[in-house]
Amino acid sequence: MEAILYEGKAKQILHSNEASQVIMRFKDDATAFNGIKKASIKDKGILNNKISSKIYEYLNSNGINTHYIKCLDSRSQLTTKVDVIPLEFIIRNKVAGSMATRLGLNEGDLLNKPVLEICYKDDSLNDPLINDDHVYSLNILRKEQLDYCYKQVLLINDLLKNYFSEIGIILVDLKLEFGFDNKNNIILVDEISPDNCRLWDKETNEKLDKDVFRLDLNDLKDTYEIVLEKIESRY
Repeated sequence: MEAILYEGKAKQILHSNEASQVIMRFKDDATAFNGIKKASIKDKGILNNKISSKIYEYLNSNGINTHYIKCLDSRSQLTTKVDVIPLEFIIRNKVAGSMATRLGLNEGDLLNKPVLEICYKDDSLNDPLINDDHVYSLNILRKEQLDYCYKQVLLINDLLKNYFSEIGIILVDLKLEFGFDNKNNIILVDEISPDNCRLWDKETNEKLDKDVFRLDLNDLKDTYEIVLEKIESRY
């Protein structure tokens, strides 16, 4: 059995045969509210692996530098080994989730331009919102590196808005992470799936993401299967 380098809430990172590569394996665990709500949902990892693989293949084909190399099996991907940057970049196209709560806005309101937020990745601090000056003061990134991340986030958001729109889904918001490869290039990392995107049906506004688990709205497996079917309909 491969040695585990790291285990998170929804994935394991394992050694591979190449020093510059790792295996990312998706688990069936579902968590919400920073791990307060937990469950194991059969085949969730398989669905997220398939969804994320398809999305990464699309991004790679459109010139985005990512960690994704190939899908290995039903639960695993081969990816580039990185030093993960401890930031989460959240890009919002509509009001939802914590933005609605913090600012007293109505969920579903369309924003006149995408809103970009940064969180400092630290579960013990509940991933607090920070700004550019915090990033520089904590020596996480230099200005030109943060600017590059911002440009990539906006480009990825545009690509994925179109990608999902073509299959009848609204990309409400999206969380992205980056890391440094062994040549010190900044590349996109982690999964892109209904676990870290808010996705709504274009016609009904039905939620097609982890909010169905957070809010006990629907069966998560059934919901993710709908997303995968729509994605596979592109091909």
